[in-house]
Amino acid sequence: MLTVHFGAGNIGRGFIGEVLNKNESKVAFVDVNSAIIDALNDRKEYTIEEAAEQEIEVKVDNVYGINNQVDPEKVVDAIVDADLVTTAIGPKILPFIAPLIAQGIEKRNELGLTTSIDVIACENMIGGSSFLKEEVLKHLKESDSAAYLEEFIGFPDAAVDRIVPMQTHDDILRVTVEPYKEWVISKDGLKNTDLVLKGIHYVDDLEPYIERKLFTVNTGHATTAYNGAYAGYKTIDEALKDEVVYTEVKSVLEETGALLISKWGFDKDVHSEYISKIISRFENVKLSDDITRVGRTPIRKLGYDERFIRPIREADERGLKIDSLVSTVGKALAYDDINDEESVELRLRLKEESADKVIKDITKLTDEKLLKKITEAYNTFK
Repeated sequence: MLTVHFGAGNIGRGFIGEVLNKNESKVAFVDVNSAIIDALNDRKEYTIEEAAEQEIEVKVDNVYGINNQVDPEKVVDAIVDADLVTTAIGPKILPFIAPLIAQGIEKRNELGLTTSIDVIACENMIGGSSFLKEEVLKHLKESDSAAYLEEFIGFPDAAVDRIVPMQTHDDILRVTVEPYKEWVISKDGLKNTDLVLKGIHYVDDLEPYIERKLFTVNTGHATTAYNGAYAGYKTIDEALKDEVVYTEVKSVLEETGALLISKWGFDKDVHSEYISKIISRFENVKLSDDITRVGRTPIRKLGYDERFIRPIREADERGLKIDSLVSTVGKALAYDDINDEESVELRLRLKEESADKVIKDITKLTDEKLLKKITEAYNTFK
C-alpha cells in the first residue's frame, strides 16, 4: 500500500504518518521543506515522542520524501501508484496543491486505471476534502477527467484531533505529540470502500463529530490563547493555571457544549466529561504550547463558519447563552502579535477603520445585535 501525503510538518509526521505506518502503508511525504525531505530520503524513518508521564517513543519507517517544488512530476507519478492521498498542510495551502492532484488524476485517467482511491484532507476546517475537490476540479484540463474523478476518486470529509505544539529538536524529523488522537472519516464520499484503516473511525454522519471537535478543541484552544495573551501569559499550560483564564475557558466550552447538546443530542454528562478531558489536554506541561502558535491567524479564526462566530450565531438563534464567547472574540480582536501577518493586518485595520466596519467585514455577520455585542466587547479589551 502506498499513501501520498501532502505536508511533512509536525502534524503530518506526528499524526497521519503514524496511523498510516501502523496500517503498513508506505508513505510518500510531499513538501517544499528541502531539509525535511532530504532527511526522510536519507533515513527512511523517524521517531515520535508521546508527551506523557511515561515517555513513549514510536518509530515510523517505510517513508520517503518528494519535494514538489523541485520534482512535481514525481508527485504526479506517485499519485498514479497511490492507494490513498492525504493532506495535513493547512486550509490556505490546499488550493496550491490542487493542480498536482489534478495532474495525478488526469494521468490515472489517461492510463485507464479503474482502481478507486480517496483523497482526504485532514485539516482544521469543516468540509476540507469537499473544498479540495472543488479546487482540483478547476484544474482538470480534459473534459472527461471530471467524469473520471466522479467515478473513481473519492473526497470524503474528515475530522482530526491531536495536539502537536511548536517544538525544536536536534533531530529535524523527531516530533513530540500528545498521547490522545482521533481521526474520523465520513463514509459518504468514500470510493475505495475496501480500504478500512485501523485507528480510524468511519461514520455515516461526520458533522456532529466535526462540530464537537471544532467547537470544543479548536474553540477551547483559541479561547485559552486569547484570554491567556490578554492576561500576559506566554504558554497555554501557564495560562490555565490562572483561575480567571481557566474559568473563562470553561464558560466558553459550556456555551458551545449547550449548543452541541441542543443541536446533536449529545448526552450532557458525557459531553461534560469530554470538556474536562479537552482542558486537561491543554494543561499538559509536557506539551507547553506557545500562545503565539495557537493564537495566530486571528482573522481566519474569526470567520463566519469558524470556531467562534458559528457557535455564537447558532447558539443565539436557539436563545442560548453566548456572553463568554463574545467576550473572547473581543480579546481575539485585541490580540497583538507583531510576528503574525494576520494580527498585524487586524491591528492596522482597526486603527485606520471603524471597529464596526472591520468586525462586520471579518465575521460576515449581518445581525446588528450580535455585531453590537462584539464591538462593545472589543472596545472593552482593546
